[in-house]
Amino acid sequence: MLSAEDLLAGASLTWEVEVPAALLGRSPDPQGGTVRLRPLTVQDLQVVSRAAKENDQLLATLMVQRALVEPEMGAAQVAALPVGLVQLLLDHVQRISGISAEAEDLAEAAEAPVARAAFLLAREFGWTPAEIQELTLGQVLLHLQMLKQGARP
Repeated sequence: MLSAEDLLAGASLTWEVEVPAALLGRSPDPQGGTVRLRPLTVQDLQVVSRAAKENDQLLATLMVQRALVEPEMGAAQVAALPVGLVQLLLDHVQRISGISAEAEDLAEAAEAPVARAAFLLAREFGWTPAEIQELTLGQVLLHLQMLKQGARP
């Protein structure tokens, strides 16, 4: 059986990530470099989510900023990086944090009954994801039944 210490140990690991020279803008210098990243914790994700609200660009910036061990950078500095570099770092952060979705996982999620129902309701009624999220399971089932019977609200 794993202990609490075993589970918490992963949060202290770091990974060196190779950054290609092309993303650094150093055309005369063919060498890239490395940065050191750590996995995000639940606390990191809570802080980042609250700070970013619904801004995906800020969310990515803050995730990279929280994960960067070396060099340490502020959020404004990370936001000033080239988008390709931030995307590379974000991909690594998500992978080492265990939050990246593989294509197979995404395909499986898209086939889930709830996801299919949400897609159908959005398409047929023009509802936004936020509007669909507010529906109870009973309301979703009722609207699906209405669609099946050819009725519209």
